[in-house]
Amino acid sequence: MENETLKNETTTQNIQLVKGKFTPEQASEVMMALLDQKINYHKIEGIQLWEKNHKNDQEPIFKRIKELEAEKQNVTKFISKMRAEGKEIQIKGTLQMSSCD
Repeated sequence: MENETLKNETTTQNIQLVKGKFTPEQASEVMMALLDQKINYHKIEGIQLWEKNHKNDQEPIFKRIKELEAEKQNVTKFISKMRAEGKEIQIKGTLQMSSCD
């Protein structure tokens, strides 16, 4: 019975993580916190993998960290522009999870 229930459940889940209008300062706090958390996740993941196997290829992790750091620069430029123009910033951020069948 339980397996039948699981088969009938959706295999995709959406999570509305961020939604609303923010001042440039608030938008900066939200976006930097999200990006910094993701960067730190990859740094810790890299260290853990290296501790398990010193021959582990760290390049994909370093590449992703660089991509996220570039996104931080883009966000900073965008927010600075909005601040200079006296505008609020709307942020919509939905995460989607799905099974990897």
